[in-house]
Amino acid sequence: MRIRSALLRTFAATVAAAAIAVAQPAGGGRGRGPTVVSPEVMSDGHVIFRIAAPKAEKVTLSSGDITVLFTGGGAGAITGTNIAAVMPATPIPAGGPELTKNDTGIWETTLGPLPPGAYRYVFQVDGVRVLDPVNPHTAESLGNVWSLFTVSGAAAMDTADVPHGAVAEIFYYSSVLKTTRRMHIYTPPGYEAGNAKYPVFYLLHGAGDSDDAWTSVGRAAFIFDNLLAAKKIKPMVVVMPAGHQPGIPFGAPPATPSPTPAVNPFTNEFISDMLPYVEKHYRTINDRQHRAIAGLSMGGNQTLDIAFTHLNLFADIGVFSSGATLGGGRGRAPAADAAPATPPPARPDWEAIHLADLNNASLKKGTKLIWLSTGKDDNLIAATRTTVEILKKHGFEPVFIESPGAHSWFNWRNYLIEFTPQLFQ
Repeated sequence: MRIRSALLRTFAATVAAAAIAVAQPAGGGRGRGPTVVSPEVMSDGHVIFRIAAPKAEKVTLSSGDITVLFTGGGAGAITGTNIAAVMPATPIPAGGPELTKNDTGIWETTLGPLPPGAYRYVFQVDGVRVLDPVNPHTAESLGNVWSLFTVSGAAAMDTADVPHGAVAEIFYYSSVLKTTRRMHIYTPPGYEAGNAKYPVFYLLHGAGDSDDAWTSVGRAAFIFDNLLAAKKIKPMVVVMPAGHQPGIPFGAPPATPSPTPAVNPFTNEFISDMLPYVEKHYRTINDRQHRAIAGLSMGGNQTLDIAFTHLNLFADIGVFSSGATLGGGRGRAPAADAAPATPPPARPDWEAIHLADLNNASLKKGTKLIWLSTGKDDNLIAATRTTVEILKKHGFEPVFIESPGAHSWFNWRNYLIEFTPQLFQ
């Protein structure tokens, strides 16, 4: 399914080796020390986590993808099932679940039942962040690597006995940024053996993630495979680029904020480098009716900026948990004792900046789908509603769904399953 680069495999192996050095019993080489199975996913959705660390004083589990269940982030049914992504019966304590050590030096805890999906986690061993040394599956976020596991039970995203496509990690040179960049590209089953051309779907990640996220915790490739096998979507090339740009750190604003650019800097790189690379190196149908773009959170904001400065390029547009102006992000408040922050510069007027495409009657006629969905408990719901009203004001007919839940992968996987079958109709 996934074609992993040698660079990433080497990196993951290095991290795992460091974790083993921290967590394994002293003198524990091959064939020595207790056998550890982790995570052990039970048929009822309970998951047992284990790590061998006989000299440790305290071990906890850290997983935002699990703890989000306790803040409403997973409420609602998983698309295609009658299974609700709700909180497990046993609450998770502040600081994460604590593991208990047995007589052999293995620490263990059981959580669940967890709803179907993919989950990222790490151990904290005496305050040191440690990947699960016996779990070879990993996922990247922004600046971090996580151990990864899945709970099955949702046909649209499970690993099934169906034809599988491929995901490649592609490196290209960005003329805009003057550096080498990476993106993930999915090709459908049979792509390598044929010469047919395909529509192309650009799928953007959120602020806390990387271009790896959609195909790891997002289960995107398995979702496409399953929907194809069920004849619910058309075969397509799916491009998942890196939305963060070097030198623009997330979550660390400068002491003196600079004015927000009128057009997102990512838009320039996307139009100048990413799209031309894909259309040169892949067999894509390069016209408006065969291009789609969507993104979650930050990626949804980038989608709106790209689409409504280049509406001549895209007929299908999706916005997941986002809006034209994100403002305060996902609603995270500063600590009570934090020093007063420097007021941010006034944000550009998104409607005014994108007026040319918003008011272009001919482009409006060729726009087949504008689909937006945000959870009712998501702090970005107001931004989504405002965006819908702006689009309606200019004569567009957006589809807007207020789903249950909040800002989480439970919703974003659902949205992908619901949105993709509507493309290229």
